[in-house]
Amino acid sequence: MTADPLAWLVSLEGVSSAYAATRDGIDVMLRDRGLRRTSPETTAESLLRGAHASAVLEGSSSSLEDVRSSGGDPIATDSVRLSTELLGLVPVLQRAPLQALARLHAVTAAGSVSDEELGRPRSAEAATRLRSLADLLAARTSAPALVVAAIVHADLATVAPFASHNGIVARAAERLVLVARGVDEKSLVVPEAGHLALRAEYESNLRGYASGSQAGVHAWLLYGAEAFAAGAEASPLRRAAE
Repeated sequence: MTADPLAWLVSLEGVSSAYAATRDGIDVMLRDRGLRRTSPETTAESLLRGAHASAVLEGSSSSLEDVRSSGGDPIATDSVRLSTELLGLVPVLQRAPLQALARLHAVTAAGSVSDEELGRPRSAEAATRLRSLADLLAARTSAPALVVAAIVHADLATVAPFASHNGIVARAAERLVLVARGVDEKSLVVPEAGHLALRAEYESNLRGYASGSQAGVHAWLLYGAEAFAAGAEASPLRRAAE
């Protein structure tokens, strides 16, 4: 029997309870507020808000209204383009994780880097790390899907395997995992907005994760539970109920 590669993460102090509480909150929001308000337009709005927040975290200065009116700077345009194709990659992530991760970059970076760099790791070391992450996604684990999504995000953001747009790819992959693993099948939570609302903590905890220490990973996971809860608060379902 193959060992569960993520089991140790759930055993870290406070992680299991934090993620259980966050998942309960997401489930309540999706069930109670989404029961009669869910539509393709709501999903599209969630994806748009996420694309904007992710672009700002990547350095965009465009407003949400710029993005909504099909304007915005190149970073915002790239992020929105990925958001429009993201949900189509759910089955790809489920059957061929490495292909899905490569496609995230290819879509986002089109026109920004050479064709030879689209979806391709920037070095042999990056290729190895990317394959390891894809193997992790394909492995059986008892870890909550939210934990898996948080680890995928942090790995991509800190390893930066591609020539560009690694932050946008990392945040898109996180959302994709939430959809593919049944946490948020209609993609109504806006995790990118959660990270933007907690930007200082987001950037600090990514630096801690990049250190490779257990303390850094632990802090990132505790932060992640808080960020997912903030992402649920940013859902269009919340705003529709106000």
